Amino acid sequence: MKTAVIGSTGYGGAELIRLIEGHPHLELAMLISTSQAGDALSQAYPHLRHLAYTFQELDIAQIGQEAELVFLATPPGVSGELTPQLRAQGKLVIDLSGDFRLKDGRSYEDWYNRKAAPDKWLAEAVYGLPEWFAEEIRTADLIANPGCYPTATLLGLLPLLQHRMIDHRALVIDAKSGVTGAGRKVDQSLLFSEVNENLRPYKVDGHQHIPEIEQAAERLAGAEVRVRFVPHLVPMNRGILVSLYAPMLHKYTTTEVLHMYEEVYEDAPFVRIVESGWPSTKAVQGSNFCDIGVHVDERTGWITVLSVIDNLMKGAAGQAVQNANLRMGWAATAGLMQSPLFP
Repeated sequence: MKTAVIGSTGYGGAELIRLIEGHPHLELAMLISTSQAGDALSQAYPHLRHLAYTFQELDIAQIGQEAELVFLATPPGVSGELTPQLRAQGKLVIDLSGDFRLKDGRSYEDWYNRKAAPDKWLAEAVYGLPEWFAEEIRTADLIANPGCYPTATLLGLLPLLQHRMIDHRALVIDAKSGVTGAGRKVDQSLLFSEVNENLRPYKVDGHQHIPEIEQAAERLAGAEVRVRFVPHLVPMNRGILVSLYAPMLHKYTTTEVLHMYEEVYEDAPFVRIVESGWPSTKAVQGSNFCDIGVHVDERTGWITVLSVIDNLMKGAAGQAVQNANLRMGWAATAGLMQSPLFP
């Protein structure tokens, strides 16, 4: 299936290139970059010098002729403008930005501080969390790839909401991400000397992934959900660790909750339940896996859920390819069964 990547010079775009090149059913037809059009791929990413691609200008008509599937790895606001044009060409679109994740355009404008995509396309978009919304994804022509923080959070949270085990009004999410989560850009706060040997929170007063988490959680809870979410930047390249805390509605043991998670994700090839020890970002690096561990504190009646992903894989490019697999009826694992990189 001929594929185009728009926004192919960012970290997510580079991961898409790597995955498409190794995919049995996808062929890379176009790499599009408005900032580096005409440059060789190897100029942006020397590690891909064995691939003889050149970045092209954005030309919707040319995409219409050369590609069937389009991945949008663009900043917020860009895909909201491009997607209607691509859909008018009959293209299957998988959007890695946040432009189509929220169903309420006013909420998007409040949290992202930019104009929302037209309501028609917000209504058409399907939220692409494969483990939970597979039936909708299988027939979707516009798939909104979830954010990295929401992916790690929701995979850990939704089983508890589905089984009515926790108080959905008192959810605390402590999240830590590697520096690639901020994208490939020049920013003083992302300089080595600023990040190295440092740990700092950011957007404590409100992160744009909060409404995305709450929107998906409310579908399973059947009621309004409010979360307290605080992200942190840690001095590593890849990875997200989410620590979720919630009061339990009844008495459970850790063993009982682990058994529930194993049943929920029995047929989910990329979710691994950690029964001994605790999840760590290194254990999923470079892979599409999400590792989940749980602990019930019987003294306080609270549960701790630990969820880890590689933010560029299951949190971005890997999940986008997983959505393409699901949409096209291919094996969920096609092109995605790389083992984690270790050490």
